[in-house]
Amino acid sequence: MADTDLIPAPLAAVHGEGLLPLDAATALDAGPGAGPAARWLRAVLGAATGLPLPDGTGAGAIRLRIPPETEEEYGSEGYRLSVTGDGVRLDGGGPAGLFWGAQTLRQLLGPDAYRRAPLPGRTWSLPHTDVADRPRFGWRGLLLDVSRHFTAKEDVLRLLDLMAAHKLNVFHFHLTDDQGWRIEIRRHPRLTEVGARRARSKRGHRASPLWDDTPHGGFYTQDDIREIVAYAAERHITVVPEIDLPGHSQAAIAAYPWLGNTDAVDTAALTVWDTWGVNPNVLAPTEEVLRFYEGVFEEVLELFPATFVHVGGDECPKDQWKESPAAQARIVELGVGDEDGLQSWFIRHFDRWLADRGRRLIGWDEILEGGLAEGAAVSSWRGYGGGIAAAEAGHDVVMCPEQHVYLDHRQDGGPDEPVPIGFVRTLEDVYRFEPVPPGLSEEAARHVLGTQANVWTEVMENRDRVDYQVFPRLAAFAEVAWSTLPAPDARDTAGFLRRMETHYRRLDALGVAYRPPTGPAPWQRRPGLLGRPKDGPPPIV
Repeated sequence: MADTDLIPAPLAAVHGEGLLPLDAATALDAGPGAGPAARWLRAVLGAATGLPLPDGTGAGAIRLRIPPETEEEYGSEGYRLSVTGDGVRLDGGGPAGLFWGAQTLRQLLGPDAYRRAPLPGRTWSLPHTDVADRPRFGWRGLLLDVSRHFTAKEDVLRLLDLMAAHKLNVFHFHLTDDQGWRIEIRRHPRLTEVGARRARSKRGHRASPLWDDTPHGGFYTQDDIREIVAYAAERHITVVPEIDLPGHSQAAIAAYPWLGNTDAVDTAALTVWDTWGVNPNVLAPTEEVLRFYEGVFEEVLELFPATFVHVGGDECPKDQWKESPAAQARIVELGVGDEDGLQSWFIRHFDRWLADRGRRLIGWDEILEGGLAEGAAVSSWRGYGGGIAAAEAGHDVVMCPEQHVYLDHRQDGGPDEPVPIGFVRTLEDVYRFEPVPPGLSEEAARHVLGTQANVWTEVMENRDRVDYQVFPRLAAFAEVAWSTLPAPDARDTAGFLRRMETHYRRLDALGVAYRPPTGPAPWQRRPGLLGRPKDGPPPIV
């Protein structure tokens, strides 16, 4: 095992021959602004090693500093780490850079540094090392869908720790959808009283004939949200909330039927949706609906300090608007031309509303349809096309194409995958993902804020299933998002896989139920589950 098998790979690293021993006398010497990183190191390394790491100076100390010259050279998220016989010097470009450097320091101690309790008799040392590092992208994200299957608060906090261990810094919190509304809104209590629970769930993808008749539900109180946001902030992770509109809204309409197109469908008969796919029930284009969602967003903004707020905007069928006399009259009244213009009107309204409050709107690439508001950003999920169009038009973009970084998609084409949906995307495939499309102009490329892996939970009913789908592929994605890598066909995939041999031991110590490199473990195999279609690839959820 090589303690220098770092993931994600740093910008530059030189490893020497010597070792710096750590013992009960090893002190933490935290300079101005370094206190939070010192507390984190003392908590995680103290638990794993049993070492007290007291405050102090002197030979062998771990010195944490934030010097201006490090920010000038490596940016606020960059760092320099030097381990010699005299001790450790970790310089961060800012508090975040210091924290990411602390993650690297933990890796250098070996996989046992990820345990929750020390191994009896274990001694500790750091290899002599000099690391200089900074991230390629400022947005290194992971989306978790908690609407299809709810994730308990404790498991969200655990996922934030796993993100931090991989130097990911944006948690996209998909809180609302047709299958569940997961955030307490005090002025609209029925959103969780009704919208947070469904009577049953489809098992597998939407073509499945199987059902789980166990009622499913759950939501986060506002205090839960505050705890999650604060926990993330301590790890230099920004939480971007998503409140979906005008589509993916059946849970909200089930709670408040007047939000829907009442002249086109009997909205009073709707319940929280119990299957997957694209839902036809969308919000009505009325002033009352706008006021309702403004009230929702007012409470959301109080809970989430992030600059960006995600409004969804994807997969919004226009059939009900075409059938609704009220919606057709609204198109004429607003002068927006057609149903695409009506969706653009929704998005533009909330773009202005958020901008007036110092925030920025981001949505899926369908928000380009009908014209995109100036200042709005795009999450490009249907391939590169939407991101390219948005960037060339001067809009900021987060690249998350489903063909590459949808981690709910299966990892192998064999019969042993638990639920064989979507494209086959192996660990190696994810490692070859390139967030900046070839041919993008230099000016447009500057609008690529970064990249994000998305985890949709239709077929992930518990934490172990999320672990299995996300890991180890998240490690490959994290390196793509952080490291400055060559073109995909020139990447050292073999070297990455070799480094993963050490990283699997870190994941083991963290208790992550990842997919083993040799294929599913026996308990994970479910041959024939749901039945793959005979002709062609399985449908995409």
